[in-house]
Amino acid sequence: MKKELPLEEDSLVLSQDVKTGLILVDVVNGFCTVGAGNLAPMKPDKQISDMVEESARLARLLCERKWPVFAFLDSHLPDIPEPSFPPHCIAGTDETRLVPALQWLENEPNATLRCKNCIDGFIGSIQEDDSNLFVDSVKNNQIKTIFGSVLLTFSGP
Repeated sequence: MKKELPLEEDSLVLSQDVKTGLILVDVVNGFCTVGAGNLAPMKPDKQISDMVEESARLARLLCERKWPVFAFLDSHLPDIPEPSFPPHCIAGTDETRLVPALQWLENEPNATLRCKNCIDGFIGSIQEDDSNLFVDSVKNNQIKTIFGSVLLTFSGP
């Protein structure tokens, strides 16, 4: 994977001098909780549980510092399919909720949760007045560094 997708890995040092934000992308039951839906794991998966644990740890750390956390939540209307995926994360179901380890963010003043009805969180953050909730959050919080926790799933060989 490193050959095809050359990502740079580095240590992250959180400094009070630079306002930092955390982005959580689709760390919801429908993708991460065993048996919670069509795209959820069917059995415990160490990579997913490690990612959830680290996401919760980082979210707590940032919230203790009163720094922002932005969480994208996959959420689809039942009558609007998302090809080529089976029905998943239907609005109003537990599939769309953050995993149990992160549900405390629902009441966290430093957290912004955004239900998105498409793959792209940026597009899913466009509001009726054409503003963008994600962009506004970065600007309003004067964030200089962003890091994230993203669940990547691959199918096929």
